[in-house]
Amino acid sequence: MIRVRLSFVIPAYNEERYLPACLESILAQTRDLGPHSGTAIEVIVVNNASSDRTREVALSYPGVMVVDEPRKGLPYARQAGFCASTGELIANVDSDSRLTPGWVRRVLDTFAEAQSKGQHLVALSGPVEYYDLTPSQMVSVHLFYLLAFVLYCLNRYILRAGSMVQGGNFVLDAAALHEIGGFNTAIPFYGEDTDIARRLNRVGKVVFTFQLKMFSSARRLKKEGMLKIGMRYTINYLWTTFRKRPFTEEYIDIREQHEH
Repeated sequence: MIRVRLSFVIPAYNEERYLPACLESILAQTRDLGPHSGTAIEVIVVNNASSDRTREVALSYPGVMVVDEPRKGLPYARQAGFCASTGELIANVDSDSRLTPGWVRRVLDTFAEAQSKGQHLVALSGPVEYYDLTPSQMVSVHLFYLLAFVLYCLNRYILRAGSMVQGGNFVLDAAALHEIGGFNTAIPFYGEDTDIARRLNRVGKVVFTFQLKMFSSARRLKKEGMLKIGMRYTINYLWTTFRKRPFTEEYIDIREQHEH
């Protein structure tokens, strides 16, 4: 029996427009992958209280599983997808994202290499490249990631209070995620990825690398402003790491305004 090595979990709320590109980027890398050392891949779309055709769009792709989660919220959707998954690794990908070339192979090889070396790798993450920003705007994003990486190194190697994963571009060891009790559904939005990194850092190795990039939409940055979002993510990273809860409880749902 072929084991499921990698489960993709894709939360989707009113994403009928963006979801096809996301699924096609995943299927393009998994359709011809073949059994990777006797493994298989599964793709799960979590229909998170959508009022558009998100569910129908997901079901139009052969082999894609749909899980309905009526409680609206990203952590609820991630947890529902995790509970429905059977893979040893859980890839958390946003529905407006697209895999970069070689993403799947890099993930599988990185975890396999860590296992061969006796390392308990429990989380792997990397930055996002926004496909709908100008080159000058991307410079600001790169500067933000440099600052974030400095905080990550300080936090992980010196203070040892936690680590860092990028929401929408992180892969978790399913057994480790079970061990820490899954996703924290008490966190509405900001800090949910930091909370996972903080808790997983206690049971294994959490790695953030610039070698694992993901393409994503900059809708939120454009909607709320790059400086405001950068400051908000930074303070919530620090707040969640050291106070175990986010500073910002409310968030703007950018998906309610579009695509019908």
